[in-house]
Amino acid sequence: MSDTLLLIEDEPLLSAELVRHFRREGFEVMTAATLAEAKRLLLQEEVQPLVVLSDMSLPDGNALDLLEAIRSEAMGGEWLFLTGYGGVADSVRALRLGAYDFLEKPCELDRLNLVVAGAARSARAQRQLRERAAAQNRRFTPAAFVGRSEAARSVRELLARLARAPFSTLLVTGETGTGKGLAARILHYSGPRREGPLVEVNCAALPHELLESELFGHEPGAFTGAKGRRRGLMEQAHGGTIFFDEIGELPADLQAKLLTAIEDRRLRRLGGTSHIDVDVQVVAASNRNLSERVQAGSFRSDLFHRITVFTLELPALRTRKEDLDDLVPLFVAEYNAKAGKSVRVIPEPVWASLRAHDWPGNVRELRNVVERCVLLSDTHTFAGQWLQLRPAAQAVQPEAVRAELDDRLQLPLDGSLTLDEMERKIVSEALERAHHNVTAAARLLGTSRETLRYRVNKYGLKSED
Repeated sequence: MSDTLLLIEDEPLLSAELVRHFRREGFEVMTAATLAEAKRLLLQEEVQPLVVLSDMSLPDGNALDLLEAIRSEAMGGEWLFLTGYGGVADSVRALRLGAYDFLEKPCELDRLNLVVAGAARSARAQRQLRERAAAQNRRFTPAAFVGRSEAARSVRELLARLARAPFSTLLVTGETGTGKGLAARILHYSGPRREGPLVEVNCAALPHELLESELFGHEPGAFTGAKGRRRGLMEQAHGGTIFFDEIGELPADLQAKLLTAIEDRRLRRLGGTSHIDVDVQVVAASNRNLSERVQAGSFRSDLFHRITVFTLELPALRTRKEDLDDLVPLFVAEYNAKAGKSVRVIPEPVWASLRAHDWPGNVRELRNVVERCVLLSDTHTFAGQWLQLRPAAQAVQPEAVRAELDDRLQLPLDGSLTLDEMERKIVSEALERAHHNVTAAARLLGTSRETLRYRVNKYGLKSED
């Protein structure tokens, strides 16, 4: 798409001079002498100028009326107005309608160049955002949940139905790596809020002491180090969707504040005195059984019922292994493109190994395995020696064996957990076994009480002081 400048000017001499000037500046310049002619170019011929430079008063009316009509059609581009007389009412209306600037004639060419260049930069940025959003919309459709199994087809059908419904809250459940984040993106980019922002929050990754400020924002001086105003993630998601990943890890005090924000559609920043209205669609996800956590008292029942207006359960990969036939070639093609490889042949022994594995890390583990094998392949053949899959028989330990391993902690090394998530799990497990006594837990881990206390605070874990 070229950098087109539409000039709407009824004075022939000025129009000719500006056409010559902006063509020298590299623009493709189109002209109109009346509002009717400009409207025909914009609406009938669907010209999409980067910048519109228009006289305010034209023989057939005020150019602001044309801008208002164009804005109702959701057309892009920045508008600049030139007028022979300054009018406060017109300038206010122009800015209210989203005009980039309002200049009085005569305007020096140097100043006009600066303003037009700024408007062009702004319009290019807006165009890139629209193109990126359109690409996301095409990428994240229900068809992005790949698989030929009945379970995968059911998920796609439900995603398509939910994307058409203007729901307020929804809970996505499933084991780690089943695609809860993908489901949230599909629901956003295929739904009525696709033009709004999608904000993702990992409740398990953010330290407790920062989580409230991240979610709700803060005012200057709200706490030590809060030097400026910060818009929280919920405020940033206004008009769009906020995705709470691992919502089961949200501390109890923040669960109450989140419930109030969802119910009342408003929030108050830390240190603030006034409420801020927010219009957000909430998608939450958890790999834990929240019903059990409600019964155990670690998750609020009122928040649970509020976020489960709709529930979407994603199946584990081991229950739909026929989908490997679609997923593996898809990931091979993805990493061929990223790494410049040309893997085309997947030997039958590799397929047998893939189908025999139980995939405890689900689709995320499969993606990591395919990435490793493609990147390390030197030929057109899938490098099966880099599968490094644990035999299925070892995936689940018998009760007698597990009883002997009570003093051990097993963590998957399949890419399903980040390093921070592993550390948090280790500290949390040690606290559980020490009945939340920091000194006893530090003894189990072979570290000092101060070191463990730092990590307890970092991850917002429960402990006895």
